[in-house]
Amino acid sequence: MQLLLRPLVIGGSLAGRLSRVKVCRIKRRTAEGSTQPCQPCTLIRHSWMKTGSVSTDSTRQHSSSPHKDDIDMSKFPVERIRNFSIIAHIDHGKSTLADRLLEMTGAIAKTERNKQVLDKLQVERERGITVKAQTASLFYQHDGETYLLNLIDTPGHVDFSYEVSRSISACQGVLLIVDANQGIQAQTVANFYLAFEAQLTIIPVLNKIDLKNADPDRVEKQIEKIFDIPKEECIRISAKLGTNVDQVLQEVVKRIPPPTAKLEEPFKALVFDSTFDHYRGVIANIAVFGGQVCKGDRIVSAHMGKTYEVNELGILRPDERPTEKLYAGQVGYVVAGMKEVKEAQIGDTLYLHKQPVEALPGFKPAKSMVFAGIYPMDQSEYTSLRSAVEKLTLNDSSVTVQRDSSLALGAGWRLGFLGLLHMEVFNQRLDQEYNASVIVTAPTVPYKAVLSSAKLIKEYGEEVVTIVNPAQFPDKSQVVQYLEPMVTGTIITPDDFTGKIISLCLGRRAIQKNMVYIDDHRVMMKYVFPLNEIVVDFYDQLKSMSSGYASFDYEDAGYEPAELIKIDFLLNGRPVEELTTISHGKKINKSYPKKGFIYSSSCLQLCKTGYERQIWQKFKSDNCFRY
Repeated sequence: MQLLLRPLVIGGSLAGRLSRVKVCRIKRRTAEGSTQPCQPCTLIRHSWMKTGSVSTDSTRQHSSSPHKDDIDMSKFPVERIRNFSIIAHIDHGKSTLADRLLEMTGAIAKTERNKQVLDKLQVERERGITVKAQTASLFYQHDGETYLLNLIDTPGHVDFSYEVSRSISACQGVLLIVDANQGIQAQTVANFYLAFEAQLTIIPVLNKIDLKNADPDRVEKQIEKIFDIPKEECIRISAKLGTNVDQVLQEVVKRIPPPTAKLEEPFKALVFDSTFDHYRGVIANIAVFGGQVCKGDRIVSAHMGKTYEVNELGILRPDERPTEKLYAGQVGYVVAGMKEVKEAQIGDTLYLHKQPVEALPGFKPAKSMVFAGIYPMDQSEYTSLRSAVEKLTLNDSSVTVQRDSSLALGAGWRLGFLGLLHMEVFNQRLDQEYNASVIVTAPTVPYKAVLSSAKLIKEYGEEVVTIVNPAQFPDKSQVVQYLEPMVTGTIITPDDFTGKIISLCLGRRAIQKNMVYIDDHRVMMKYVFPLNEIVVDFYDQLKSMSSGYASFDYEDAGYEPAELIKIDFLLNGRPVEELTTISHGKKINKSYPKKGFIYSSSCLQLCKTGYERQIWQKFKSDNCFRY
């Protein structure tokens, strides 16, 4: 080995400090005939050192190629593909079953640390719930053939039902998980009907049979009575211990049909989910409904009409595994240089350039049930918060965004959510993922008002207007009637708590529609609620009254006329818009104490029901009314 010494030039100020240090570049010459390339080294020697210290450069070689060989997706024709979701009530073991399926198919190594592998968000691990549907592709050997199983793990809480509805659009079947101890719960019923209406194959799975109080016979009878599924079709498992989990995979292959996609058709894919990467831009999860797509192809967004080049595509195992192609019936991801969040719309159709196809139906837009104002802690943070909101709404398309402003809080937005937990999780993700601290106003529900004059109709552009901000609630003199949102609520509870729960519902202005026994000790009740009565604390009170055994789910039931009152809170004689609220006339005397509140005259412009006279006399007699 020969050393070629070449002194390095060092800047003046630094050379002054290191005048007694000599740094040289070295090239190692290898022996003749060797195929090893020359490796640069660095020689560092102080004046009092007799020999130098040699260190080899260890520059990292970055490569876009995966750490494993690319997977040949052409080995999986449509007839050997199964796409399915796992749906259940919250905490019935969906994520645990997903962990066992990943282990059994070799997608992840089997270790004791495998808990909630698909729950990748910090908020999911902290709360112990799934809030974001996640996809994983599994390779399963059955009868001497390898099958591609595309699994989607979905949330279980009612506030994230939109994630479930989007996930099942990319599937042909579902695993309906039911806790063998708790039995059928409210969200179990809701998720069943989502899959039933989509005409998917439903495989009932009884989980947690290892628990001491598990009663699978009772739960099978519930499934047979409510869902009309023969109890012989139920699979009894313990996801925690892995008992009978292999039977679940066998039944997925046998019962769930392959996708109807055809390889010979032009490429057509549905974007059913997406995330934002700071370096690669938008990563879209797609279900291929026809044809094939290759890396380097030019694809077009049916929604935006823009053309993109496919930079990367692949499958999730559950980590990204790049592939050269994706074929009909398969589920994967695609990176195509989409840099703006508005370019990747959930429900969009992708097709090859110059090969247009009819757009897929997409998804029914999510209907926001709760609205709240969100403002930066300091107006100098407005731009960064706007960027964070845009990127997060790409990952959670069920959130609606409208610009808003406040005299006290400045510029901000009014966001629409599917529920109160959805709102809390969104704010927590803003803080954890984007380090954004925000001010959130009190949640409210969307009301409607039927305008009375042609002038106002022309001004608003429509006869019936939706009010999501209580400060913009129109005066009674301007409207024919007010409308409030209603929901159909389903409560499943042990019959020991029926009396308490009925009293709670009646106190929330609920109307009972149905009440049936699903077994000897459990009751399913259906009520029609005003949405405003359940969004804040109803669920907590229900759990408290039933010692945690009752479950609750609700769905939209339209609007009904109501006697609504706008209440302004004044500070030094001036109304504070952020504290303005809407209340029902019958509850105004119960909701607010006699003293300590100052009402503006505008809040007395009530609907003509007689309540205004009662309120006037009440506050006038106590000398706490001011206008």
